[in-house]
Amino acid sequence: MITAIIGQKVDQSGAFLEDGTRIPVTFVRVEKSTVVEVKTKGKHGYSALQLGIGSRKKANRARIGHGMGAQLEKAPIFLKEIRIDSEEDLPEKGSSIQAGDILKPGDIVDVIGVSKGKGYAGGVKRYHFKGGPRTHGQSDRERAPGSIGQTTTPGRVYKGKKMAGRMGHDQVTVKNLEVVDITNETLTIKGLVPGGKNTYLVVRKVGEMKKFSPLYKESAPEEQPIQPESA
Repeated sequence: MITAIIGQKVDQSGAFLEDGTRIPVTFVRVEKSTVVEVKTKGKHGYSALQLGIGSRKKANRARIGHGMGAQLEKAPIFLKEIRIDSEEDLPEKGSSIQAGDILKPGDIVDVIGVSKGKGYAGGVKRYHFKGGPRTHGQSDRERAPGSIGQTTTPGRVYKGKKMAGRMGHDQVTVKNLEVVDITNETLTIKGLVPGGKNTYLVVRKVGEMKKFSPLYKESAPEEQPIQPESA
């Protein structure tokens, strides 16, 4: 059973539910994903589907040849493996998967993406350090990290010590978000997801809401029939 699909982040906004609650929403474009490769336990040691989306303008021969195995004219721009539990009714190479086949309003999903890169950052921005005191002439310690070692024993800095360094551009999983609407290959998710606009995401279904309030939609006004003019 397939429980995930690839999407592309479009924008973030706000919306209302039918019960009047205002919520933050993220719009994700979920065009059809193509099955590029099928992996089975007998051949590869585990069960998974490799899904691809989009097309590369320029690709090397390895990527082109990999796409030709699924009868694709161009190599996909984004590939992602999706683990599956059962190998029954597996789709064939080159077949397409749409969001409506997996997701529906009211589903609970995990969204996996790459966060925005922030560049080199100090300890205050990166880990919310408090900094040193401003009194007694310590004008240069306001954003300093403080001591990083243990003096004599063990006499070194531990691996993983929270210090200044590269911030962001990491794989992030935001769990237990709610699908509130699916229209015209656009997925509306309650909450915010990692990454900037046009970045690729993996939306994985993990459950269903017991109490679901659908998204409020304004109905189009009914057209009144034109009455003929009386003579």
